Amino acid sequence: MGKIALMLAMFLCLPWVSTTSSASEQVTVTQNIKQQLLGTPIYIQIFKEERTLELYGKMGNEFRLLGAYRICNFSGGLGPKRREGDFKSPEGFYSVDLRHLKPNSRFYRAINIGYPNAYDRAQGYSGNYLMIHGDCKSIGCYAMTNAYMDEIFTYVDAALRNGQVKVDIAIYPFRMTDANLQRHRMSSYYTFWRGLQPGYRYFSEKHLPPTVTVANGQYVFNPAIIGTQNISEYAFTETK
Repeated sequence: MGKIALMLAMFLCLPWVSTTSSASEQVTVTQNIKQQLLGTPIYIQIFKEERTLELYGKMGNEFRLLGAYRICNFSGGLGPKRREGDFKSPEGFYSVDLRHLKPNSRFYRAINIGYPNAYDRAQGYSGNYLMIHGDCKSIGCYAMTNAYMDEIFTYVDAALRNGQVKVDIAIYPFRMTDANLQRHRMSSYYTFWRGLQPGYRYFSEKHLPPTVTVANGQYVFNPAIIGTQNISEYAFTETK
C-alpha cells in the first residue's frame, strides 16, 4: 500500500513531459521525490560541448531527470578516444556494474566507464582506467566537483545494490540534434557521430535507455524494438 501511495505521489508532483519532447527539456524532479528515488534504476548521459552530465532515474515506465551537473574538466576536445596517451575522453556507449565503482579513489570517488568497450576494441582502440571522478582534474577522464561526484556515485551505487545489473552511460560530443550534426558536418568524426545519433534520439523520444549492441564492429540499436524497420538505418561504423 505504501509503494502505491509513493508512486501516486510521484506522478502527482511531477509535470507531464510529452514523449515527443527532447529528454534534455525534462524538468528535474523535486528534491523530495529525488530522495525517494534513491535505489531506482539509473541512466547517465554526458555531453562534452555542453560540459554537462545528466543523471536519470526510473519512475514508472520511463526515466526522469534527477540532476544535471556541470563537468569541471575533460581533456582532448571533441571526438572519441582512440589510443593510449592521446589524452582524449571517450565517446560512445558504456555500461558499469559494482566492480567499476571506486569509493576510495585518489580523485575522491570514481566510476570506471569500462573503456574500451566492444566497439572500441573492434576499431583497435587502446587505453584503460577512463573514469568519471571527483577532484576537478582530468587527463582523459570526466572530472566533477566532489559534491557532484558524491551525489552521482551515491545514486549509481544504490541502483546497483538494489538490483540493477548494470548502469548504462551514453557519452556524446554534443546534443545529437540534426542541427548540431549539420554544424559539425566537416569534422573528420562526422561519420562516427552520426552513428551515435540513434541512441540519443531513442532516449529523447521514448525516455528509455537504448539497447545497444556491437555487431561486425558496428553499434546496433534496439533491434527487437525497431522490429520491421531497416536495421541498417540504426547501425553505423566509423570510417577510418
